[in-house]
Amino acid sequence: MSQRPDLNQLSADQLRALATDLFDRVENKDRALVHRDAVIEKLTHEVAILKRHKFARRSEQLDAVQGRLLDELIDSDIAAIEAELAQLTAAETPPKPKAKPKRAPLPPELPRTLVHHEPENTQCRCGCQLKRIGEDVSEKLDYVPGEFTVERHIRGKWACEQCETLTQAPVPPQVINKGIPTAGLLAQVLVAKYSDHLPLYRQERIFGRAGLAIPRSTLAEWVGACGVQLQPLVNALRNALLEHGVLHADETPVSMLAPGKKKTHKAYVWAYCTTPFSDLKAVVYDFAPTRAGEHARTFLEGWQGKLVCDDYSGYKAGFGNGITEIGCLAHARRKFYDLHQANQSQIAAQALEYIAQLYHVERETKDLPPDKRQQIRNEKARPITGALHQWMLAHRQKVPDGSGTARALDYSLKRWAALTRYLEDGAVPIDNNWVENQIRPWALGRSNWLFAGSLRSGQRAAAVMTLIQSAKLNGHDPYAYLKDVLTKLPTQKNNAIDELLPHNWRPVSISKM
Repeated sequence: MSQRPDLNQLSADQLRALATDLFDRVENKDRALVHRDAVIEKLTHEVAILKRHKFARRSEQLDAVQGRLLDELIDSDIAAIEAELAQLTAAETPPKPKAKPKRAPLPPELPRTLVHHEPENTQCRCGCQLKRIGEDVSEKLDYVPGEFTVERHIRGKWACEQCETLTQAPVPPQVINKGIPTAGLLAQVLVAKYSDHLPLYRQERIFGRAGLAIPRSTLAEWVGACGVQLQPLVNALRNALLEHGVLHADETPVSMLAPGKKKTHKAYVWAYCTTPFSDLKAVVYDFAPTRAGEHARTFLEGWQGKLVCDDYSGYKAGFGNGITEIGCLAHARRKFYDLHQANQSQIAAQALEYIAQLYHVERETKDLPPDKRQQIRNEKARPITGALHQWMLAHRQKVPDGSGTARALDYSLKRWAALTRYLEDGAVPIDNNWVENQIRPWALGRSNWLFAGSLRSGQRAAAVMTLIQSAKLNGHDPYAYLKDVLTKLPTQKNNAIDELLPHNWRPVSISKM
């Protein structure tokens, strides 16, 4: 340690030099402390997010599927505990009168089996005959596992006795020629695999319990054949999608088995769909081996419109080729939400309040036509965005670089033009949540499939799930839709393929006898 100088022995110039040196040291320490505090805040923010991702909710709320699964487990446990408590306390305390439950009636179209419960003897003890004056009716829901049936196609042979000409009806065309499955069985396999997320080995067991164990290799062959036959429908749906001027886009990873190896690598499913305001309800999935932006450019080739997406760089090249970027306000909001969850930041809380006001305007206008929606946005939302922008700029000058607050503010400020572009067009949504909802079936399927076996199998899954999810968006039962489509597809003319698309398809009406 150096010896402290004797200030009394120093000249005026030496004292000034010493003071300057001390001031420089203090200033440098202040900078170091500010930098250290910013790094500590940044790391604390990141640790809080990682802990929440691992031990708590990963977003503002559980998605619907996760919530239902958790609720089912909790409800089952509560019911079991209440039943056990009821058994333990039945002899000790008299039962409390229970209110009559209000259950929704069972669907009237379900077949009914009548089970009569009548007294064995209708003779009263006094000797008189009892008279029926009414009845009480209760219904219970029963389930019988699926049963196989056989369609026996009998084709008559007709011959002329004189010229010996033989006449016979042609074999009806099928999706799988000379195969045993009907369109209904094929639709069941596809819906179970790609909508209910049942792998083929599970379906093999289910069919076995129903009386006919179909090998999973056979099921796989059927799925492959159907994927090829359904691809023209997906191509036609893509063309219909690209006719619209506003689209959503998003992507999610899916593990894919590497060719010739027993390892998987990360492939991606890209989702493109129309907006909630569009008259066309459709989503098209595109399975690709990587996340490279060339896949988005290939899908959107020639399209020039407004694309609602996140800030992934893969979309950037398209913005120079006639595509207009629409930012996602939900992503910007998420930055402030994470910041508030990490350290209860008051700046984040105020930002969330501003953004909540913008979403309140959207809820007011969700059912209005685009021109009316844009008018109300200009009147109510535009002043809010202006105030929010000025507020962000002012606070950005106060917070140190590298802090969690700075990063949350920078995310919005750097994308401000794209984030507020929705105000210019009533047909443009405020965020990208709609396509994120459409991509959730893949997230659910990942836990069941584990990985895609190959690029081809991933593309086949994308094709079938495109039709299933689009059918759901149009309010159709995917099984009824696929069954009818697979029945008609072998004889459908190429120039009439659009008639089988989900938004054009209508359920087959069954006339009452």
